[in-house]
Formats: sequence, structure tokens, C-alpha cells
Amino acid sequence: MASALGAASAVICTSVPASADQISDAKAQAAAITAKIQSIDAQRQALTGQVTSADYQLAQLKDQIAASQSQMAEDQATVAKDQAQLRVQAISDYTNSGTSSQVTQMFTSNVNTSGVRSEYSAIATGNVTTTVDHLHTAQAQLQAAQSSLEQQQAQQTSTLDSLSSAENQASALASQYQGTLNSVNANIQALVEQQQAAQAAAAQAAATAAFNAKVAAAQAAQAQAATASAARDAANRTTTNATTSGGGSGGGSSSGGVSAPSVPSAPPPPLAAGAAGAVQAAETMIGVPYVWGGSTPAGFDCSGLVEWAYAQVGISLPHYSGGQYDDTTHIPLADIEPGDLLFYGPGGSEHVAMYVGGGSMIEAPYTGATVHITGVRTDGGFVGVGRVG
Repeated sequence: MASALGAASAVICTSVPASADQISDAKAQAAAITAKIQSIDAQRQALTGQVTSADYQLAQLKDQIAASQSQMAEDQATVAKDQAQLRVQAISDYTNSGTSSQVTQMFTSNVNTSGVRSEYSAIATGNVTTTVDHLHTAQAQLQAAQSSLEQQQAQQTSTLDSLSSAENQASALASQYQGTLNSVNANIQALVEQQQAAQAAAAQAAATAAFNAKVAAAQAAQAQAATASAARDAANRTTTNATTSGGGSGGGSSSGGVSAPSVPSAPPPPLAAGAAGAVQAAETMIGVPYVWGGSTPAGFDCSGLVEWAYAQVGISLPHYSGGQYDDTTHIPLADIEPGDLLFYGPGGSEHVAMYVGGGSMIEAPYTGATVHITGVRTDGGFVGVGRVG
């Protein structure tokens, strides 16, 4: 027990950076401590059984001692009673001559009276003496038995005390190991959470980088398209001017097989005045559980969260992602700003989330999850971005 206590006190749990090796080592440590606790529990069960047995045997010895003492007292009372009766009977028979008692007739007047009286006295005295001797013998035997029982009782009491002490020590050791195990398990949990946080951060960083790359590519494509459009417009203007300066004799050559100038797409509308407030409102709901059809802080589904957030800044949206898709202005991914909505599924009918900036969005994704911020997804049915107007 003492060596086990020393081993338990030697276990130290320290907070270290999360890694697979650290978690594996901590789990091995926890398994070793658990095995020790189980071993100690087995010892405790055995000790408990021995304590119970010793306690029962001690109770039996006490009962035997009590019975012995009771028997001695009973025998003493019986002998004392018999001795008194014999004394009374002897005196009565000696003094009450002339009765019909056979014993009394021995004391009638005759030449042998003195001898008979002496004989009777000897017999009566002998009977009492024999009984007393028997009593002394029985008492000696009982006292010897009682002494033996008392020695056994003392030994059994010592054994019981020793077993109880061992049981208490085992319980204390098990408690100490359990405390150490709790500490190790807490350390494992912390390491796992650190590892999960690092993995989530890495995934978030990767998603943000990928999204930013897509936005940058979309912006570059927009700029290239604008440059190409401007070049076409300049070329068309040059061709038109040349044709005009050459007079109308060219007939149908004015078409010259040149394509009509392309019309650049209109710039996206400005953000709604409450877009930033809607983002802030949505972020206050982080941790609220997903509830199908929910649109209150008690629980949200995807469109319910967006509807509620914009309602906080006085903008009304339908409680349906497809309806929200229809009610927003669709803009290029390159122009996305915080407060814009990201839609998934045909016509935005499957899911909607709100962009919060930095390549992240806030959403209420599915049953069992909570409102949370995650990296923007441009796969899995992504159909486009909508701006609330």
C-alpha cells in the first residue's frame, strides 16, 4: 500500500501543446491509473469480505463468552440452592425425630443413635462436598474456556482492526488514484480540444484562403472583362468614325461584319443601410440551437436566422431561402460584402447563410448543430450571392 501511494503521488499532469503523441501518452497514463484503481478495488473487495468474516467471528466469540458466563452463574446458583436445601434438610431430619421420614427414623433413640447420626452427617456433608467439587471443576473448565475465548477475542479484535485499517488505506489510495485519473482525463480533454481548435483554425484558414482566391479570381475576371469591353468599345468607335469619314458610298459596308458593342453589366447596388447591423444581430445568436422552422432566439433554421437578423434593422424578408433568393439582387461573388447572402440549391431553395467578412459566413445549418461562423463554401450546390436591397 505504501509503495502504491508513492507511485500515485509521482503522477504529474502538465499542460502541453496538443499533439497526437501527447494525447496518446496521456491516454496510456490514464489507462495505467485505471488498471491500478481496478486492482485496488479488487483488494478492497477482498478486505471487505475479510472484515465482514472477522466481525462475524468476533460476534460469535462474544456470544460464546456471554453464554459461558451465564452458565457459570447458573451453575453457581444451582449449587448454592442445593447446598442450602441439604443443610436445611439435614437439620430438619436431625431435630424432627418421630416422623415417618425414613431419614428421621435413623435418629430415633437407640444404642446406635450416635453412630447413625455421625453416618448421616458424613453422608450429607459428602453429598454437598461432591456437588461443590463438581461446581469447582465446572467453574475451572468454564473459566479456562472463557480465558481461551477472551484470548481469541483479543486476537480477532486485533485482526479486525488491522483489516479495517488496510481497507481504509486502500480506500484512501483508490481516492488518490481517482483524483489523479480525473486530472489526467481533464488534461486529455484539454489536449483534444486544443487539437480540435488547431484543426478547425487550419480548416477555417484554408477555407478563407480558398474563398479569397476565388473572390480575387472573380475580381480579376471582372477587371479583364471590363478591359476587353472597353477595348471593344474603343474599336467600335474607331470603326464607326472611319466609316462616317468615308462617306455613304460604302453601301452596306457599315456593318462590316463587326459585332455590336457589348453592354457592361450594371454595378451591384449599394449595401442596405442595415446590413452591418444585421451581421451584428446574427452574431449575437451564436450557440443558439438549430430548430426546423425556427425564427426566434429560442431556435433558428437557416432562413429564420437571416429573416430575424434583418428584422432587427427594420428590413423584412420571407422565411424561406428560395423566397429570399428571389427578393435579393444577385451580384458577382467578387463583389460580396458583409451582410450579403449566400444561397445553395436550385433557386436558393436548400440553404442560405450570411457573409460576415474575412471569408467567413454565419449560418444555422442542420438539426443537432447550433448557429456558428464557418468558412464560406462555394461547393455543395452553391448558386450565388444575393444582396438585400
